[in-house]
Amino acid sequence: MNKKVEILPDLPALVARARDLILSKLATAIQERGQFTITLSGGSTPKPLYEAIASSNLPWDKIHVFWGDERYVPPDHPDSNELMARRAWLDRVAIPAANIHAIPTLSANPAVDAAKYEQHLQEFFHAAPGNFPPLDVVLLGMGDDAHTASLFPHTEALNVRDRLITVGNKDGNPRITFTYPFINAARSVIFLAAGANKRPALAQVFAPTADDFTYPSRLIKPQGELLWLLDEAAGLELKP
Repeated sequence: MNKKVEILPDLPALVARARDLILSKLATAIQERGQFTITLSGGSTPKPLYEAIASSNLPWDKIHVFWGDERYVPPDHPDSNELMARRAWLDRVAIPAANIHAIPTLSANPAVDAAKYEQHLQEFFHAAPGNFPPLDVVLLGMGDDAHTASLFPHTEALNVRDRLITVGNKDGNPRITFTYPFINAARSVIFLAAGANKRPALAQVFAPTADDFTYPSRLIKPQGELLWLLDEAAGLELKP
């Protein structure tokens, strides 16, 4: 794992840096493999990033979009990560519908939909069960409890190591989420974290020793590179 931390002056600078990184990785992936695969995160921090990508002139037919987690709500629900990304980015560009790989949430059974998404991923990547195919970029946020995707502290999802997708739990509400071994298969994982409220969690995530199940973002150790992009407010105590 190649780990880097960058502390940017403010959120606009963080967004600009994230956009530049993603477009660079996109160009490399398309040149080397003919397509670019990216996994999106929810939350407020990445929304301006998606808007910035939407304003770029890109080979949309070669870009495939996935989600690292989703609340178990319909895709037109205000809390839907898919809806946010569609409004900020995907509905504003000429990306083929088949290139948008949304998490299913309509069967009334989260486990069934998690299995359905896992099967879709295996078919897309031609991956046998038990294998973890590498995505080009996995975007992640981090909550002030150090959760990432829908991998929350001391929840059963943290024990799932043999599947790509599982059911997460947030205060009794189910979510569908990538497992951490699947995230760790990525060529590049990019964390975006902004705000002073993230400092206590970041201190534990970056500490030499701490409990991974209390601070789940510690479990993210990709085979490729790990990039932490922080604004000044979040990264103040990590500055050298």
